[in-house]
Amino acid sequence: MEKQYCKVGTVTPIAANRNSIHLLEYQYQSFLEKASNMEYTDTKLVEFFEQKAQKIKKVLEKMMG
Repeated sequence: MEKQYCKVGTVTPIAANRNSIHLLEYQYQSFLEKASNMEYTDTKLVEFFEQKAQKIKKVLEKMMG
């Protein structure tokens, strides 16, 4: 029996091409929108979405800069 390697949890790096920039911009806007929609219901979840958006923003700035 041959060994099989599971790829669950592996990370594929995003290259600095136009499609990846659009994907990151979409994710950034999506997290900000989710945070604003939950502003009055769950503050912990809002903080989580805002942190995710900030991380994506930093990646975008590195890619563009």
